Amino acid sequence: MDWFSDDAFWRDFFPYMFPSERFAASGEQVEQILRLTGCEKGAVLDLCCGPGRHSIVFAQRGFAVTGVDASPFLLGYARERGLETAVNVEWVLEDMRHFGRASAFDLACSMFTSFGYFEDDEDNVRVLRNVHESLKHGGAFVMEMLGKERLLRVWQQAVCTDNPDGSLLLQRHKMRDGCGRIDNEWIILKDGSYRTFHFNHAVYSGMEIEDRLKRAGFADVRLYGDLQGAPYGLEAVRLVAVARK
Repeated sequence: MDWFSDDAFWRDFFPYMFPSERFAASGEQVEQILRLTGCEKGAVLDLCCGPGRHSIVFAQRGFAVTGVDASPFLLGYARERGLETAVNVEWVLEDMRHFGRASAFDLACSMFTSFGYFEDDEDNVRVLRNVHESLKHGGAFVMEMLGKERLLRVWQQAVCTDNPDGSLLLQRHKMRDGCGRIDNEWIILKDGSYRTFHFNHAVYSGMEIEDRLKRAGFADVRLYGDLQGAPYGLEAVRLVAVARK
């Protein structure tokens, strides 16, 4: 089983990946996406929507939203939050390599480094082709991730974090494939026991993500250092790509 298909991973690490602060930031991030793209209405595709952080906010803003994720656990959480907030979101359980709807969306987004999961990079480009096909003419695709330039500048082999619930999260990282991919080992220690998970994903520079987007058919690709539209460079905190069909 691929790591991203293992719901035990998402369930066990949910509190560490999606703390309340990350949910609270979703509203501002959606507003930044809308300002960055100029999109004011229409249909939105939230690819790898996870627990629905952005899907629900888009729906609250009046957009017709489709949230796609391959994790039953995360999508179940998103559905529950959608019911609690009384918004109408179409939740789709699907592998992003296979989801596509021809010319259906005005805006698509891939947030929180939810790209580059697949060992074969052609599968990752296939995802981008699916998004390109799914956008209407002139539609925009926003990708937000940790860029390779930033990662190499702040690289640490291991990071240890004390958490409010009394647990200890140890993260160990190793580069491979010419600094194109990261192997991660996450260990949670709590109450005298521990759990260990291994996962990996590709990491892209600005030039590399632009190349993938253009290979997928996008003609206009612009890079930013954050969702506010700061220039992308060595000091950039995040890698944000805005591609138009």
